[in-house]
Amino acid sequence: MTDSKHVETELNQGVLTVTLNRPDRLNAWTETMQGQLETAILNAGRDPKIGCIILTGAGRGFCAGADMDGLQKISPEANAPHRSSRPVIADPFPDAPGPGVESLFSGRFGYMFSCPKPIICAINGPIAGIGLVLSLYADLRFAACEAKFTTAFSQRGLIAEHGISWLLPRLVGEAHALDLLFTARKFLGPEAERIGLVNKALPLNELLPHVEQVARHMATQVSPRSIAVMKRQVRAAYFQSFSEALDTADQEMNASFRTQDFKEGVASFVERRPPVFTGR
Repeated sequence: MTDSKHVETELNQGVLTVTLNRPDRLNAWTETMQGQLETAILNAGRDPKIGCIILTGAGRGFCAGADMDGLQKISPEANAPHRSSRPVIADPFPDAPGPGVESLFSGRFGYMFSCPKPIICAINGPIAGIGLVLSLYADLRFAACEAKFTTAFSQRGLIAEHGISWLLPRLVGEAHALDLLFTARKFLGPEAERIGLVNKALPLNELLPHVEQVARHMATQVSPRSIAVMKRQVRAAYFQSFSEALDTADQEMNASFRTQDFKEGVASFVERRPPVFTGR
């Protein structure tokens, strides 16, 4: 593999596994990795053959944070302001069902929230800084019990970057979020599960088999249209009142009644057979 191939992809039975691929550096984050990851997820979100995306790391780590070589090149005298966000662009998935959310999440990883496919993070090893932030934009997170977590920012003289100050308290509560951000202490998978940062912590040898089972279920046994709409509903609801969320649900439910997936969901239940969803 070439040095410039910082992300690898593999498609199997409707599940695309996207692997951060700098194992010699614990998959430390680079601008090349950022561009390749965004391309992979944008392409997967538009591909009807893909029902679910798994994001993991090569070797013994998930992502150890920003590459230190890159951080050392940052000049304190630089006049250009730092920007963690890419420009707000039109919805990269204009044909996806459900409310649009691209304008709500314009940051470095905002496209992951608007991606109509479910994204599952399999945290197989050390995860820090921007690597931890990246995982928060996934829809589900599973971790190896042995995986070491840290926010890292305060120990580098940095701040809560890339939207983690908004995302982390919503996942684990303000008290846990401030603890992890202020101290930058290291903690393991079981604590990540206990505070709600990950859905489940498992022994390392069970992690990928479990995640692949969950991914295959979503890719084959549930309506991809339903997932796409619900994913966007939940993210849009962060900025809605309860009444607005109800109105969105009413509109989307009425649209669902007219789909092939609704007819197939009812028919497969009545006929006691596995569903064959098309996303239409």
